[in-house]
Amino acid sequence: MRHLILSLLSGVLLALAWPTYGIPQLLFFAFVPLLIVIHERSASQKKSGWLILGLSYLSFFIWNIVSTYWLYYSTPFGMWFAVLVNTLLMALVFLFYYKITKRLDFKKSALFLVLLWISFEYLHLQWEFSWPWLNLGNAFAEYTSWIQWYEYTGAFGGTLWVWIGNFIIFKATLLYLKYKETKLILNGAIKLMACIGLPLLVSVIILKTYKTSTKTAEVVILQPNIDPYNEKYNITDSNIQTLLTTLAEERVTDSTALVLAPETVFADNTPLSKINYSPAYQFGKTMVSKHYKLSILSGISMYDYFTESSRVTPQSNSHPKGGWFDDYNSAYMMNTSKDIQLYHKSKLVVGVENFPYQGLLKPLLGDVMLDLGGTVAMKTTQEDREAFTLNYNIKTAPIICYESIYGEFVTGYVRNGAQFLSIITNDAWWSNTQGHKQHFNYARLRAIETRRSIARSANTGISGFISETGEVLETLGYEKQGSIKGTVTLNDTMTFYVKYGDYIARTSAFVLIFLFLYAITRRRGEV
Repeated sequence: MRHLILSLLSGVLLALAWPTYGIPQLLFFAFVPLLIVIHERSASQKKSGWLILGLSYLSFFIWNIVSTYWLYYSTPFGMWFAVLVNTLLMALVFLFYYKITKRLDFKKSALFLVLLWISFEYLHLQWEFSWPWLNLGNAFAEYTSWIQWYEYTGAFGGTLWVWIGNFIIFKATLLYLKYKETKLILNGAIKLMACIGLPLLVSVIILKTYKTSTKTAEVVILQPNIDPYNEKYNITDSNIQTLLTTLAEERVTDSTALVLAPETVFADNTPLSKINYSPAYQFGKTMVSKHYKLSILSGISMYDYFTESSRVTPQSNSHPKGGWFDDYNSAYMMNTSKDIQLYHKSKLVVGVENFPYQGLLKPLLGDVMLDLGGTVAMKTTQEDREAFTLNYNIKTAPIICYESIYGEFVTGYVRNGAQFLSIITNDAWWSNTQGHKQHFNYARLRAIETRRSIARSANTGISGFISETGEVLETLGYEKQGSIKGTVTLNDTMTFYVKYGDYIARTSAFVLIFLFLYAITRRRGEV
């Protein structure tokens, strides 16, 4: 019963630490109760593998369901799949840790768990079942004054920070339970304060000395507030064109450099070959003809039909009438340049925009993932990050929705010249829950990592402006229709993180392999 209560406690602490309702300070000791369970079971002579897996699963199920229940509003199957599978993966991490504690001493076992957890989070950024929403470094998204050093470490620096704090408290707790001396807890508390305080001090110094770029551009953000379940696919693109034009004209001036509209706001699935005849094109042409300095960046749903079998890729879809088609969730830009600039979303939502490991799973499952997950067609991606060019050679990143969760991925836009980040999204699928609030705040991490200001257009909100230091400057709230105008800074400098990306995670995975080999090649008892 005691171990059950400790496992429940870890789950509750993790859930209570998560944004946007949570207290992230709890993360610095949230894993300790579960670590105590594993330590005590490891010290016993009983085989406890299944019990450890079950207790760990309980902790992480509480965390996952409380923090991401809102996925249910988009797809019930997708929510349960994400929660149950992600919980299992987290529990397996702790099961492996439990097994390794029998072969390594305390310090090496602790290092193994930290490296394994970071590698697990890194896996979630790379594989086709990608779900990095609960990566620990994301938890500080509302406390940007604490994490200005993310420009050097990225969000993995936050994950490492959390684990150091947990093992400080864990070690102090074990020593106290063994020797019953209060000073051991006091020493642990002092070490924890130093662990938390030193990065906070560094962050304050960075924030106080940081000099924001003086180059700026005026941006107008549109928020049409269209219900994707009852309105979006029943409103023609011509009607959307009229609505966006009205919203834009309320704010646009002769100094406006960019009008930003949300993801797939033009949803009629425009043929790629006919985009120059679409309402999306007419919207851009009308606005640019009236305001010659202006650029338009908007989301659009498109497809490209073809009959040449040589063009078929794993992301292509069979057409009911023969041939194939590529389906795109795209961003387009129009300005005084003759050519339309296009970018196709490349980080796709599992089970909604892509069928993961289709070659392996489709022969076994048929189209079950597509049917239950909500996918109508596999989306086609592009390999490189595109930086759109506004007038006067200003460049921005056309980041589409889910892509803003991926730190190293976003740095690709910056390395290709983006001076500020434009995020277009449609968060209405999750209703008025924590989902859209978390998604908005995660964008603040990207601002710090890249030192790029952000303009964010969300169909139903939250739309807004974020500074280079992650500060929220202005927002248009959820389920409000309208537009807001602000300025973004234009930065050309490259942060350490932009240059080197997730080096903490790559190093962790590399060292983990050698530590694992060391553990399995030594005889049991040689600790």
